[in-house]
Amino acid sequence: MGDRVYDVIVVGARCAGSPVAMLLARLGHRVLVVDRSSFPSDTVSTHYIHQAGLLKLREWGLLDEIVDAKTPALRKMHYAYRGIELNGFADPVDGLDAVYCPRRTVLDEILVNAARRAGAEVLENFTVSDVLASEGRVTGIRGREGDGPEREFRASVVIGADGFHSTVAKKVGAELYNVRPAAGFIYYSYFSGLDWGLHHKTGFHERWFGSWPTNDGLTMLAVICTRAQLKDFRTDVEARFQAVFDDVHPDMGAQLRDSGRREEDFRPMRYPDNYYRRAHGPGWALVGDAGYHKDPYTGWGITDAFLHGELLAERIHQGLAGQRPMDEALAEYNKVRDEESAGVYDFTTTLGELTELPPFFKATMSAMSASQEWTNKMLGLIGGVVPDYEIYAPDALERLYDDAGVPEEERVYDPAA
Repeated sequence: MGDRVYDVIVVGARCAGSPVAMLLARLGHRVLVVDRSSFPSDTVSTHYIHQAGLLKLREWGLLDEIVDAKTPALRKMHYAYRGIELNGFADPVDGLDAVYCPRRTVLDEILVNAARRAGAEVLENFTVSDVLASEGRVTGIRGREGDGPEREFRASVVIGADGFHSTVAKKVGAELYNVRPAAGFIYYSYFSGLDWGLHHKTGFHERWFGSWPTNDGLTMLAVICTRAQLKDFRTDVEARFQAVFDDVHPDMGAQLRDSGRREEDFRPMRYPDNYYRRAHGPGWALVGDAGYHKDPYTGWGITDAFLHGELLAERIHQGLAGQRPMDEALAEYNKVRDEESAGVYDFTTTLGELTELPPFFKATMSAMSASQEWTNKMLGLIGGVVPDYEIYAPDALERLYDDAGVPEEERVYDPAA
C-alpha cells in the first residue's frame, strides 16, 4: 500500500469521509481512507438524520442496513419553542415516511463498510501527523498506524473529513469566516424505561431537551443550556440534567425521575463556535465539520455531511475525469456548499441562542402551529425536503397568515424585523 499513488486520500472515515470515499470508488477512482479510530466505535453526535439525509442513504443503497440494525422508525415529531408547539410530521417524500436516529457505532460501521465494498482501501488506527506538499500544492499525507513506523501516501487530492479539530485544515491553513459564537453546551446519555418518541423542546429559561429512540431499545436524552449555566451544571450533572426536564416539561420530568434508567455515562460537549472554513485549495478539500460547523440544536451535522460529501465527490470526479480543471471544480464545491447551507446556518444559529424568537420567526411559527398542514410543511422545511420559499415567499406568507386568521397588524413579513 505504501508505494501506491492514489487519486484521492480521505482523512476521516465517519459520516463525511466514508460517503465521499464510497462514491469516488464507485466511479472507479483509487481511494485511500484513513482514520485514527477503528470501527465500530462511538463518537459524540446528535444521531438525528433528517429526511434529506435519509434520501441520500436510500439512493446509495444503505438505508435498509440502518433499518435492519433495528433502528426505530420515527413518524411523529413533537417540537416546541417557548410555548409554540408543532406536533406532526413532514409529508412523505418518494415514499420516505420516517426518520431514524442510529447510534454512531451502527451508522459509521455501515458507512465505512460501504466504502470498502466500493473498492476504497481503509486504514484504521492511522493518525495523520502532517500533510505533504510540493510547489505549493498538497500531494499526500504522513502518519502512522498505531505505534508503527511513519508512512507516507500520495494522491492528486487530499480530503480532510476529520472533524472540527481537523489536522488537514490546520496544516493547510484553511481560514475561518462567517463565525458566530457558540451559544451553549450539551450533555446526553442513553436511557431505558421510557417510551417518549421524538421530542425537541425549548423552554423559557434558555434550556432545551431532546429525546429520540435509538438502537438496543434505548432512548437518547440530551440537554442544551447556555454557556453561562455551564459552571453550575458541572457541580452536579445528574441533578442539573434532571432539572432541565423538570423546568421545560414537568410531566416528562416526573416520568424521567420515576421510570427512566440511565444506562451509560453522560457525554458532555462544549462545542466550538459556528463557522465556515475555506474548503478548498491546491490539491486539498474539506468536508463535514472540518469545513463547516453549526450548533447541534437542529441536528443537521450528519445530513450536511452526506449532502456535501456527495457534492464534493461529484466535483472531484469532474476534475479527475478531465471534464474541468480540478481547482475550478473544488472552488465551485465551496461556493455551492455555502449557498445551499446558508438558510440552515442562519436558522440554527438564531434558534440555538435559546432566547426569545425574533418577531418574524415568532409570528410565522405561531401561525403554523394553528394548522396541521402548515405544521407538517415547517417540519418538512426543518427536515430539508420542503424548500423555504413554500413558506417564506411573500404569497406563501400571505396564505399562512390568512389560514391562521392572524390580524393584519400582527403579521410580520421581514425576516430582519
